[in-house]
Amino acid sequence: MFARRLLLALACVWFSCLLQLTSAADDINFNRDIRPILSENCFYCHGQDGNKREADLRLDLRDSALAAQAIVPGDAKASALVQRMHSVDPETQMPPPKSNRRLTQAQKQLLERWVNAGAPYLDHWAFTTPKRPNTPEVKQTESARTAIDRFVQSKLDPMGLTLAPEAERATLIKRLSIDLLGVPPTPEQVQGFVGDQRPDAYLRLVDRWLASPRYGERMALPWLDAARYADSNGFQQDGDTWQWLWRDWVVRALNSDLPFDQFTIWQLAGDLLPSATTDQKIASGFNRNHLLNGEGGAIAEEQRFVNLFDRIDTTSTNWLGLTMACAQCHDHKYDPLTMKDYYSLLDAFNRVPETGTPQRFSSRIRVAPPVLELPTPENAAHIKALEDKIQALDSAAKSQVEAAWAGWMAAITGDLTADAFKNLSDRTKELLRKAEADRSADDKQELESLLRKYFDDKVRSGLSAKLPDFAKQEALRKELADYKADQIPRVMIMSDDKPRESAILERGEYLKPTTKVSFAPPAFLPPLPLGAPANRLGFAQWLVAPNHPLTSRVQVNRMWQHFFGMGIVKTTEDFGVQSEYPLHGELLDWLAVEFVQRDWSSKALHRQIVQSATYCQSSRVTAELRALDSDNKLLARASRFRMPSLLLRDWALSVSGLMDRQLGGVPVYPYQPDAVWEALAITKERDFTYPASSGTNLYRRSLYTFWRRTVGPANMFDASNRQTCRVRVGTTSTPLHALTTLNDPTWGEAARVLAEQVMQTASTNEARLRMAAERVLCRTISDAELEMLVRALSKQREIYASDEAACQAVLNVGQAKRDTSLPVLEHAALSQVCLALLNLDEALTRE
Repeated sequence: MFARRLLLALACVWFSCLLQLTSAADDINFNRDIRPILSENCFYCHGQDGNKREADLRLDLRDSALAAQAIVPGDAKASALVQRMHSVDPETQMPPPKSNRRLTQAQKQLLERWVNAGAPYLDHWAFTTPKRPNTPEVKQTESARTAIDRFVQSKLDPMGLTLAPEAERATLIKRLSIDLLGVPPTPEQVQGFVGDQRPDAYLRLVDRWLASPRYGERMALPWLDAARYADSNGFQQDGDTWQWLWRDWVVRALNSDLPFDQFTIWQLAGDLLPSATTDQKIASGFNRNHLLNGEGGAIAEEQRFVNLFDRIDTTSTNWLGLTMACAQCHDHKYDPLTMKDYYSLLDAFNRVPETGTPQRFSSRIRVAPPVLELPTPENAAHIKALEDKIQALDSAAKSQVEAAWAGWMAAITGDLTADAFKNLSDRTKELLRKAEADRSADDKQELESLLRKYFDDKVRSGLSAKLPDFAKQEALRKELADYKADQIPRVMIMSDDKPRESAILERGEYLKPTTKVSFAPPAFLPPLPLGAPANRLGFAQWLVAPNHPLTSRVQVNRMWQHFFGMGIVKTTEDFGVQSEYPLHGELLDWLAVEFVQRDWSSKALHRQIVQSATYCQSSRVTAELRALDSDNKLLARASRFRMPSLLLRDWALSVSGLMDRQLGGVPVYPYQPDAVWEALAITKERDFTYPASSGTNLYRRSLYTFWRRTVGPANMFDASNRQTCRVRVGTTSTPLHALTTLNDPTWGEAARVLAEQVMQTASTNEARLRMAAERVLCRTISDAELEMLVRALSKQREIYASDEAACQAVLNVGQAKRDTSLPVLEHAALSQVCLALLNLDEALTRE
């Protein structure tokens, strides 16, 4: 035991050194060991932002640091940097005391060793084009069956560790189902896989699920967060939009495995492609998913720039993994991004024919042109029906109107003292006062035109009561106009139809343009590909050029985050110099190159990841391994984390058999708390009553739930607010989460329906409990576990036996009809046990 603990202690020391600093100067890596110290403590005042630079000293550039003798290679004692960091004088100490930054003794020693070793600098690792590293040789070869495994094992070998054993098959199929489909496997699928002894059984399962339409729905969820997708504009009016057409395109694109380079080009510049298709135009809606402010006090041009800034932030986060918004008001303090870089990129987006505010189409719909109008077959049928009714009344209505016109005309021309005469224009009165014989042909024509216009505009509508067919026709015309405005889908898309001059804005203020700029990518990155146009299309082509250092790295890191809970680079949104240095950097580069060489196929890379032993290993953790690597950075076990709330809801719907698996379509309105949107109803401009769905629409996947920006779905905790781009997963743990899964009607109804189904299928309590547990947990429970469930059922029966009202309350949750032939007490008690199953840690967790 002592020897084991001693070995663990030594391993912990080694791992700490691996992550933080090295013991020999020759092993110091500038990017891993030195840059993080300088970036955190020095670059704010001695970096590239000239406006904030102190003493005209730059430490981010080696030549500048050497010229100022801040660093004297090979001589730490002569280096001002070392002298200042050891100073105890507040006037000379660096970092200065008022900065609230402190170097540790270990960091000071490391900087000294680095300077004495010659102070070598390296380009930031993420800003150089990734090259495929050689697959490392490893000692533990049995479990390292793929290149991914060998990269991971190479970090474990020096510590005497190896990958964990493969997870049990039931766990593995559940894990894969969560990650690829987002819904549970059926008991039959679990049993089939567990019993399938073929060597390629797992790969067969992977391929089946990669081909499932459920795959696109699952993979769309993180992309919707990244694209700040929602079904309304935000702000007080929070008008509804038709951007679900873009959401459906994303699902189709992912299911068809549209190569990521095309996925990129279509979303950033699909409208600029030659002979752009409808899908390519819809795809460009990615950069129209932002908030739209239509409030009365909003200044349109200011809001247009707010939208532009949002597009830059969202696009740079998604593809570059950079915090580019920092360069909106000043040069970036850490990364080599200048204000000129920022506004030169903004120029590519500054050509959209938009005002900055949404247009009112109806009390419900507010979207901002440019839009693509896409009537559905139902729209076309409804419009034709109304047009046919209008046409059928045309003859009778025209006759009535013409008769009324003739009568009014005779009256107005025959009596110049009539009240109607007083309201006519001066020119009309002048012509009427002329004798008939004195009016020229032109006068007569002008007079009739003026009178007819006045009649149509001012008189005709007031005669509706006397013109029944005309009144019916006018009511139908209004109904048609209202229907077209409110019901015809109009997805917001991009366009370059209004080019504008772009300029650097002083402090980011839209009213203070300074130096004019034109489109160019950030200067520190590769130039545009030869022949690429200087617009959004050229920008998109530049992002997916083979020599681009960031795009492929950023994307495979997000994939890794999806399958392991945390990216190889933990700071998913930031690959700049402030990012966390990746322990598995070689693996990241290997995956990035592999992604491009596999023609940017997401499915191919997903297949490669999930077939690795690293992905398939057990998530069980020993006390020793937890102490050594609580964050699982070494990947010596599988990650274990709670499923996203959207998946938890889908899990409950699926195991209960309630889920409607229709693909795509308009957003739906499942169960929400009463008056969930009431806070928005501060004017009578529109009705914010929650339009609860009914029937199967209550049970659509969470992907299709209407997402109001101002009030997101109350039962989807830890979800993005969809107001800004979010690419890093955030998980919290509060009592509200348990209160949701225990009390929300979705879970209560799912538990009731699940209990009903197992009661209809099995005749004994033991069989019913086994069946329910298998559906929820995706495995066969043990006899001991069954005994606990039997006791729980007995306890629930005792509780409800004397409280019929409580029984009815349990069985009345939700709109799904109940089988009234089932005993009330038994059904209520079993429903509560099923609810407990849905709330087990194992049921909520991706293991």
